[in-house]
Amino acid sequence: MFRSVLPTPHSVPRTPYSVLRTVVQTFLFTAVLASPVPAAAQAPDTDSTALLLAQLIRANSSNPPGHTQQIADILGPLFRARGFQVDIVPTPDSAKVHFFARLKGNGSKKPLLLAAHADVVGVEREKWSVDPFAGVIKDGSVYGRGAIDFKGGIAVFARAAMLLADRKVPLDRDIIFLAEADEEGAPMNTTWLARQHWDKMDAEFALNEGGWIIKRDDGRVQYVSISTSDKRVMSVTLTAKGTSTHASMPLPDNALVTVGRALAKLGLYETPLEFTPDSRKYFATLAKTSTGETARLYTQLLNGTPAQVSAADKALSRDPLIHSLMRNTIAPVIVAGGFRSNVIPGSAEVTLNVRLIPGSDGAALISTLEKLFNDPLLTVKMSAALAPASPASPDTSLLYRALAAESKTQWPEAEVTPYLFQAGTDAGAWRNRGIPVFGIYPYPISTDELRRMHGNDERVSVESLREGTEMMFRTLKRVAGSESGR
Repeated sequence: MFRSVLPTPHSVPRTPYSVLRTVVQTFLFTAVLASPVPAAAQAPDTDSTALLLAQLIRANSSNPPGHTQQIADILGPLFRARGFQVDIVPTPDSAKVHFFARLKGNGSKKPLLLAAHADVVGVEREKWSVDPFAGVIKDGSVYGRGAIDFKGGIAVFARAAMLLADRKVPLDRDIIFLAEADEEGAPMNTTWLARQHWDKMDAEFALNEGGWIIKRDDGRVQYVSISTSDKRVMSVTLTAKGTSTHASMPLPDNALVTVGRALAKLGLYETPLEFTPDSRKYFATLAKTSTGETARLYTQLLNGTPAQVSAADKALSRDPLIHSLMRNTIAPVIVAGGFRSNVIPGSAEVTLNVRLIPGSDGAALISTLEKLFNDPLLTVKMSAALAPASPASPDTSLLYRALAAESKTQWPEAEVTPYLFQAGTDAGAWRNRGIPVFGIYPYPISTDELRRMHGNDERVSVESLREGTEMMFRTLKRVAGSESGR
């Protein structure tokens, strides 16, 4: 399993210390994680979370193609060694699998499920300072694609669940750990899984990716946001038709010029502000935890005059995360058109990625775009049927309250708030069946680290992983442990 990371005898003299250190850490990972920790241990062995994450990163599950069998191969022995029931669900793509591990409780209460997607997005290798699939640990952080999104979550959720078994915590509920396929793509995601194998993933409530634990510049945690709902994803296609002809004789109906005009208008357009009840709570928390001018702007955003709200919006929207939480967002992501340098193409297309706040009308936004472009040479249409909106998960739930309480225990200085997740997740597979799902990236990160997600040199600190594992272990124990085991 680890043969590929071992240096050959001839290469040892030229091998950097960091690589040798990684090899040693890999062997430690094997020795420490393969055997359960004795029940008498006084503290959870949470440093192993970083070693597990490094190993998961080395299993390249970029989507496409999104092959996750290697992730199951890593996790299976670790869970089986601790008495979990392991079940690997194949999909029509033989290399894409869903991994289940269930720790049995006494069955007096319905299960708690931990969902974490095993696939990751691709990389621009030339823009990384390290190999994005080497699982490098340096300067106190684990580097690699998926470190934050969401192999770090796999590692924290898995280690927290394993600790319940290691410490022999009596359970009223089964704990179900699920490493999913195809979250970053489709079609064999949790929606597919729910249609085929709902009995394996049925639970009283679930944890997934979502909210953030955000650090200040001094390293202290500012706030913990727990997502209770997600934006919906809508794909929109702009199609321009024109005359295909020789490039030496351009015509006014050039399809590329048409889409260019549309993009220029889109770049100047801003959708109106929209707030859900949970996003209002989130911004109120930011007003409370910020200082000076920033605190004033958040207060005015929520309670100011129209002029103050507009000014606060303009200032705060410089932060792309804040901007995305206040409105529907529209991002051009793919432009297609042309095939030869001396031919004007007869058509061109632009794909728009739209993220809708719950309650927004997708058809109404399409109509708004048609009026904005106002171009008879351009058509605007939804690329696929919009998935139904999922109900928000209540912050009165036992799982939410436990997660909030243990977050305050771990980071007493932090405020905890519900949150509208600015992106999409696969939580709809449960929420659409009435099962609450709460989202969190379970490790403190800075705004700089947040921007690296889906970007370059993605990383998460070893200390953040340790803290997140401790917090999550206590959360699981509080929600699933029997009275005698709490």
